[in-house]
Order: sequence, then C-alpha cells, then structure tokens
Amino acid sequence: MRWLGHALVLAALAVWVAPVGWHVVTSLTPEAELLDLGATWPSRLTLEHYRAVVAASPLPRALLNSAAVAVGTTALATGLGTLGAYALARLPLPGRRAIMLGIVLSTAFPAIATVAPLYLMVRGLGLRDTWWALILADTSFALPLMLWLVAGFMRSLPRELEEAAFVDGAGRLGALRHVVLPAVAPGVAAAALVTFLSAWNEFLFAYTFTATEASRTAPVALALFPGVFEVPWGDIAAAALLTGAPPVLVVLFLQRHLVRGLLAGALKE
Repeated sequence: MRWLGHALVLAALAVWVAPVGWHVVTSLTPEAELLDLGATWPSRLTLEHYRAVVAASPLPRALLNSAAVAVGTTALATGLGTLGAYALARLPLPGRRAIMLGIVLSTAFPAIATVAPLYLMVRGLGLRDTWWALILADTSFALPLMLWLVAGFMRSLPRELEEAAFVDGAGRLGALRHVVLPAVAPGVAAAALVTFLSAWNEFLFAYTFTATEASRTAPVALALFPGVFEVPWGDIAAAALLTGAPPVLVVLFLQRHLVRGLLAGALKE
C-alpha cells in the first residue's frame, strides 16, 4: 500500500504545480501564439514578456517597495516581539494568562474590520502613500503571532540556563542576549519568516494606504497591471513569477531554520 500513498502524494503535487507550470509556459510563449486557442505548446520560447515587465511596467519599483515593507515589518515585529515574548514567558506579570488570551483573540479580527480606523490614523499622521504606513499596519497584525510563537519557544527552555547567567552577573537583557536568544534562534527565525511572507503577500492595506507607484507593493501592482484594450497574459504571467520568486528563494534559503523552529516548539520544559 506504500505505492498508493506515494501515488497520492505525487498526484497532489502535480495538482499544485500545474498552475505554476502553466504560468511558466505562458510567460515564455510569444504574444501572437497566446491568442491561438488551437496551440497547446509554443513553437519557440521567448523572454519578451520578462523584458517588457522589467523595462516598461511599474513592477520593478513595486518589488522594491514590497521588499522594503516586508523587511521593515519583519525587523520591527521581531524586535518588539522578542522583547515582549521574553516578558510574557519569564517575568512574573500579573494577568499573564489573560494577556496571552487577548493576544490570541486579537488575531481573530479580520483585516477588513480594522482598515477604516487604521486609514484614518495613517492619514492623520501624514503617512499615507509611504512605506511606514504599510510597515506599521502590517506589524500590528504580525506582532500578536510573533509574541505567541516566540513566547512558546522561550517557555520550552529550562530556567536553569538563565539562572546560571544570573549567577555569573548577567542582567535580564544580558541573559536574553547571550543565553535565551541563541537557544531560541531557530524559533525566532521561523516566526520572522512567517512574518516576512505575510507582509510580502499582504494586499488590503497596501491597496488602501497607497495612491501612487512610489509606494505600491507587488500584489497591488499585479492587480492594477496595465491593459487597456486587451489583457497582456504573457506579461501578467511573467510579472506573477517575478513577484513569487523572492519569497520562494527566502524559504529555500531558510528552510532548515524553519523546520528547526517548528520542531523547537514541541519541546517541553
């Protein structure tokens, strides 16, 4: 029966890969052949769609905006989340369980329910159509998950590690920096990777808080991709693949840390 399980896995993988493969073929097909309904495979491969996207579309600027917003959100959420998670995991805070419950419940609110007040705040602060508007908005949604995940990783550490650091004269911040963070680094990296992917793919805030190409991110640029009299399917496919490439490369580069981080939360103190 093992072969049946392998066949089911391969079939599921083929279903998942098929749209991506279709995008790849479409992006490499000449424009004239895309409208030929009788053709199933291009007569030749071309990079004209990629050249058009890079040279004559707002996507390169949008990719830069997405990278800046995703990196800024990840850095801010990771910094604040690590400090907050340490306090929740190690300090004798009154009502800690209620705080953790509130953090978990805050993730239940859909983004659409908060976009209106956040828009008024962003406009009032003069941050509309800036990277900071998206970074702060994305961080507000990424921080609860970061706190919950990293606090779970820190609670799995034996307290004796910190106690030994205290005996050696380290303070709270010193123990956090030299003992706790190195031990939970895979978990923090996993949480940071999830935050990065979420910020890269975020659409609602990016669409609402931006007005020009100066700050529009890649998902918004794809949604507003130029096409007046006809749909440029080849250009859209090329743009979609270029937009999806950075997250895939990041995941491939950090997959070892991601797996270690996900397994770290399974350990018990």
